[in-house]
Amino acid sequence: MSSAKQKILIVDDEPDIRELIEYNLKKEGYQVFTASNGQEGVSEAKRSHPDLIILDIMMPKMDGIEACRILRTMNEFKNTFMVFLTARSEEYSEIAGFNVGADDYIAKPIKPRALVSRINAILRRNSQPEEPIENKLEIADLTIDRETYLVYRNGEKIVLAKKEFELLYLLASKPGKVYTREVILKSIWEDSVVVTNRTIDVHIRKVREKLGEDYISTVKGVGYKFDGLGQGN
Repeated sequence: MSSAKQKILIVDDEPDIRELIEYNLKKEGYQVFTASNGQEGVSEAKRSHPDLIILDIMMPKMDGIEACRILRTMNEFKNTFMVFLTARSEEYSEIAGFNVGADDYIAKPIKPRALVSRINAILRRNSQPEEPIENKLEIADLTIDRETYLVYRNGEKIVLAKKEFELLYLLASKPGKVYTREVILKSIWEDSVVVTNRTIDVHIRKVREKLGEDYISTVKGVGYKFDGLGQGN
């Protein structure tokens, strides 16, 4: 059973879906809150401060993509787990979700036991002891601060989404080391079964858009490395 202190917000415009997920998560011991569209979801998140938010993509008034984007701009939700729930299987929906900072992606129709197992695994990431790590990296003209999840380039603040930051931090922690896609997936997304190699490419592209092309290099057919002097190809 999970700690009753852990809070989950379900944002979905279909009452049957909300009730199904709520019932199964409450059985698992979670404290559950609900909202029927993105606007209500943002308001409820600010009120209840959940540990994890489940967002449907297609909703009236405000869809899940926009709700996630808005929440990620707020400091209190930069590290909140965001999981998208959708019946749409098109590639662009998944990419759009990860672009705004999604941590995972669950497809309808809902399989309650599988969903609960996935949610448990995601939330365990916060409770597992980690090896001591350096809180701040200073490399090239970047300062990468793990305590605030902020990056500074020549003193100028650059805000990255959670997974973008973790990806940059992983690569920059060992400059010149080539990280394979498999290692990146395991290190950043752990046991998430829906994440693909394409997800890494999307996040690398977003980091390059924000920092510039000269920090992360592609090693074709292998993976990526940080050298601060690369061509970013």
